[in-house]
Amino acid sequence: GYSSPACVLWFAIDFDNNLYIYRELYTKKVVADIFAEQVLSLEYGEYIRYGVLDSSTWAKRGDVGPSIAETMITAGCRWRPSDRSPRSRVNGKLEIHKRLAVTKENEHGKYPSLFVFENCINLIRTLPLLPCDKNNPEDVDTHTEDHAYDALRYGCMSRPINPHGTGLSSFDNHNKQYTPADRMFGY
Repeated sequence: GYSSPACVLWFAIDFDNNLYIYRELYTKKVVADIFAEQVLSLEYGEYIRYGVLDSSTWAKRGDVGPSIAETMITAGCRWRPSDRSPRSRVNGKLEIHKRLAVTKENEHGKYPSLFVFENCINLIRTLPLLPCDKNNPEDVDTHTEDHAYDALRYGCMSRPINPHGTGLSSFDNHNKQYTPADRMFGY
């Protein structure tokens, strides 16, 4: 976002499929190539497997140049488009609810499968304040400050909880690397 805030959240995952949000970038009035530089500088020295970016950033906006996503990928970011299928917003909200539910047990008792580090101040600030959409109570009101929420939703949906409750997600395969469908842009 240029006129609206843009948010990137960094996730780590453990072998029990718990997600840890350990960093955020929350900014405004930054163009795509500068935003990509900010993201890449924060990731320097880390192994980042992939990122999920709002699929609307792949859209051409009446100009003849590359899309926002293409600009960022050309700069070195590794983005996949977010899911825009029917009910993807509702499914994302449900995935967040599942991850925040206190159901998993270990020797210390029950705990959720989503943990947010205290330096993610904008996610912590905005998530509890999000109202439901008046026309669709299964979704949040998209006219509010939902940028960190959207980043959270994209991250959670890229690593959904296994519905069979067997620990690792059905998407986990530790011996297989991600292969982009489009090698030119990396997604």
